[in-house]
Amino acid sequence: MSRSLHDQTLALAGVFQASNLVQQIANNGSCNESSMETCLRSLFATDPASTLDVYGGELTDIREGLLTLSTVLSEQSKQQDIQVLRYVLNLIHLESKLNRQNDMLKVVGSRIEQARHTASHFGYVHSNLISNLASIYTDTISTFRLRIQVSGNPSILQRDENAEKVRALLLAGIRSAVLWRQTGGRRWQLVLSRRKVIQHAKELAEKANHSL
Repeated sequence: MSRSLHDQTLALAGVFQASNLVQQIANNGSCNESSMETCLRSLFATDPASTLDVYGGELTDIREGLLTLSTVLSEQSKQQDIQVLRYVLNLIHLESKLNRQNDMLKVVGSRIEQARHTASHFGYVHSNLISNLASIYTDTISTFRLRIQVSGNPSILQRDENAEKVRALLLAGIRSAVLWRQTGGRRWQLVLSRRKVIQHAKELAEKANHSL
């Protein structure tokens, strides 16, 4: 796996895309379905030829994450941006804990592999798969002492299908955090290399816009 700024930016955009979709669902009860499909599909990309292949091979698939990354890291002026950044930092922190738990890693991996049949049969945004992925998150990541507190509209979050989408997307966010670490991403870079990451994300988002 390449450890370039390009690959780190793509992987980090995956974390931001999942986090942004969580924020959208928690507040509005809906999100961009193609962006959600990209996130959930990434869970099954276990032998990618490149970092971009994890997200479907096209910059347009990860465009929402690239835009969110560049906006949130640049401004952090809106409440929703602060929420998204909190989810991103928590996901990176949870992934570092998961990385030290070999038994849990095996459970997560085997259960995602079991869900592959559901994904190929129903598709990546079907309620059956989303429920399956949500249960993986609940049984594993949710058992850590640090638990992500999702802020939003309580009446929206109380609906089972929304809560399951949130958990499935958080699992996808963990997957992108794994990829970010594998490409050499480290938390200190969010401070020291922030400008470089923002600039590259903007360039990639611009390329994605031209491809639309």
